[in-house]
Amino acid sequence: MRNPDKPSRQKMTRRSLLVGAAAGTLVATPGSASAQRCPAEPPPRAKGPPVWLDMDQKDLDDAYDQSVYAFNARTIEERRRYNNEIVQALLPNPDRVAYGPAEIEKLDIYRTRRANAPILLFIHGGGWRGGRSSQFTVYAEPYVKAGAHFVVLDFSNVRETNGDIVPMVDQVRRAVAWIYRNAASFGGNPNEIYTISRSSGSHLNSCLVITEWEKQGLPRDIIKGAVMGSGMYDLKPVRLSIRSSYVKFTDAMEQELSAMRYLDRIHTPIVLAHGTLETPEFQRQARDFAAALKAAGKPVTLIVAKGYNHYEVGETVGHPYAVLGRAAMQMMKLDTA
Repeated sequence: MRNPDKPSRQKMTRRSLLVGAAAGTLVATPGSASAQRCPAEPPPRAKGPPVWLDMDQKDLDDAYDQSVYAFNARTIEERRRYNNEIVQALLPNPDRVAYGPAEIEKLDIYRTRRANAPILLFIHGGGWRGGRSSQFTVYAEPYVKAGAHFVVLDFSNVRETNGDIVPMVDQVRRAVAWIYRNAASFGGNPNEIYTISRSSGSHLNSCLVITEWEKQGLPRDIIKGAVMGSGMYDLKPVRLSIRSSYVKFTDAMEQELSAMRYLDRIHTPIVLAHGTLETPEFQRQARDFAAALKAAGKPVTLIVAKGYNHYEVGETVGHPYAVLGRAAMQMMKLDTA
């Protein structure tokens, strides 16, 4: 089997990851560990002409299709539903408030008891095609108990926007503005807004950190820290992939919504993470964005999660002692003891 990425030989310890995350520096590896295909040995086929880097169309389509690299997606989804029901029974119902006029434009706010508490906004994934806030109560519990308000955002998907991602980006931007202006109404600190996301949600999150907030009369650094798991930060290869069958990419969309192209607009410390069992493209997207941010002098941490596939990385949003959850807790300086 052709391996698009050679395994890294650099030794990484738990301590080095924690120290790097705390310092806001880049934890770099010279390459990525091997992605994990399903099946491990794909059927022999004639390779076509290259479409992106050394990938032909089939390789590229597979690299943006999680089912090819994550055999246990259904298991993880079943586990999320099971644990979501448990947490929904344990936590008080969230405050559901509107941040815009459309029916979908609402936030679920899971309040902590701490006064003037930091706020963590979660932006869900789902290939831009699905997901609703009620599905992610499971992630709220550790943050609420540690002293942060956990806010889950509802927004449209491309099935509802005729294949256009632009309205979705507009919605998440308006949601952040609403949170800043109304934080005091639910006991939040407007000067401590953080974001966390996974997959296509991390693409939307990256669009937040390149927003020119000052043009809206808001602080340029309105977001004090962003944790992004398994995201896409340059839409060119995505546009060339099978995802163009349901996203109606345009030149303007590709340009304006590719965070890699607007590093000068970024004023937020960023943590990027990918699993070593993710597709080669999702690994490369994180590595390249991290390297570009570091070269531009921006505060960035890259976490390479050994033994995690795409969905397993996402699952750690709700785990204070694993990849994304640990990074968010450290970023907000919350005690998980």
